[in-house]
Amino acid sequence: MVDTTTPASPVYVIGAGPGGLAVAAELRARGVRAVVLEKSDAVGASWRRHYDRLHLHTTRRLSALPGLRMPRRFGRWVSRDDVVRYLEKYADVHELEIVTGVEVDRVERGPGGEGWVLYATGGRRLSTPAVVVATGFNHTPYVPAWPGAESYVGELLHAGQYRNPAPFVGRDVLVVGAGNTGAEIAADLAEGGAGRVRLAVRTPPHILRRSTAGWPAQATGILVRRLPVRLVDAAASVTERLSVPDLSAYGLPRPAKGLYSRAREGAIPVQDVGLIDAVRNGRVEPVAAVESFDGTKVVLADGTRVSPEVVVAATGYRRGLEGLVGHLGVLDQRGRPRVRGCAYGAGGFGAVLHRVHESDQRDAARTPPGRGPHRPQPRPLTPGPEPQAPSPEPRAPSPETPPRPPDPAGKPRRWAIGMRQGDAAGVWEGPGSGEAQPTPPVPPAPQGSGFARRAIPDRPSVL
Repeated sequence: MVDTTTPASPVYVIGAGPGGLAVAAELRARGVRAVVLEKSDAVGASWRRHYDRLHLHTTRRLSALPGLRMPRRFGRWVSRDDVVRYLEKYADVHELEIVTGVEVDRVERGPGGEGWVLYATGGRRLSTPAVVVATGFNHTPYVPAWPGAESYVGELLHAGQYRNPAPFVGRDVLVVGAGNTGAEIAADLAEGGAGRVRLAVRTPPHILRRSTAGWPAQATGILVRRLPVRLVDAAASVTERLSVPDLSAYGLPRPAKGLYSRAREGAIPVQDVGLIDAVRNGRVEPVAAVESFDGTKVVLADGTRVSPEVVVAATGYRRGLEGLVGHLGVLDQRGRPRVRGCAYGAGGFGAVLHRVHESDQRDAARTPPGRGPHRPQPRPLTPGPEPQAPSPEPRAPSPETPPRPPDPAGKPRRWAIGMRQGDAAGVWEGPGSGEAQPTPPVPPAPQGSGFARRAIPDRPSVL
């Protein structure tokens, strides 16, 4: 069995988003060396490219990764820029080995079925006993193959390209997709001066207030997720009728199917951050779903033809794992891992779904002093056929903090594929490494870190 605890054989983690960083920190806490490979030039690259007004729909207290609290100054609903600052600080505090500028294209079994070989940019072949794929649940932008879209004379862009309403002031915009992203972009455009905003809706979503009387919708989702579906559907229906006005007269009727039933199918409720008022005030007009394009026209499902100048497709993302691990037989027809948990799948290739559990997030224990939070910034890997990422300078252990012992269970450590996905009551559902594009800078944080370190709770190793 290949040893994963020696510096010569690190575990490679693909993607320096929330999932990849959290996994690397957990591995390091258990004495397993982990090297994070990131194809962009910084951690949290995809978060840097989200639209400007984005805030988490989950509260600060329940949005932290294991081992580091989010500071109070971030507020209850954490902004995009503060999420990026937090990820940078997380990598710094946990002294993670991060190598930027390296994109892994394919993962293959090692010689004789032992270990894995990662094929990366620059002709590199990285050998490792274990690999964690943490490229994110929302990785590759998806735009439906609408008939006539290629000949549309207007501007067609994916929601991932949207930043703010400034380029669309005074213009006629059609937003396609009534999920959380589409609803917030529509409200942002209406508030930002767009001439006309329509929202194309195929299936009316459930809409919830982000919080009611100070109680966040996320907390309710956590409390009820193990209750019977029918009971939750009934309770949610009452809550919706009491807190959300009926928008049927505006073209946005209440869904026929229950909220929890829809959520179990993958339809996450929309948390209102301005859509309700925008619809009631006529600044956002719900219309039927898009069927096709015809020159300057967009044909809707009810036969209506509209002529927007811009179409923003808030139509979601795909995992994008097919080229990386699809040939290993570990993905289902939707491109998701077939196995969830720590069981081993086809060919001994396990699938691990990484989540930040609420019990971990509530733990307030602090790490003993003595472990310095500062380390060199992530460095690009120099060109060449090195079999492994370069090793950092040896660091002497702190005299105040004893080194962590190896896994007490003494079990073989072997990782396979990992993905993180937030559910209706989850914590993070953002993407991992994102696309290979320059990452915009984030303004420096104010003086005084405000970060509080926590000890990662002792749990049986999943390796």
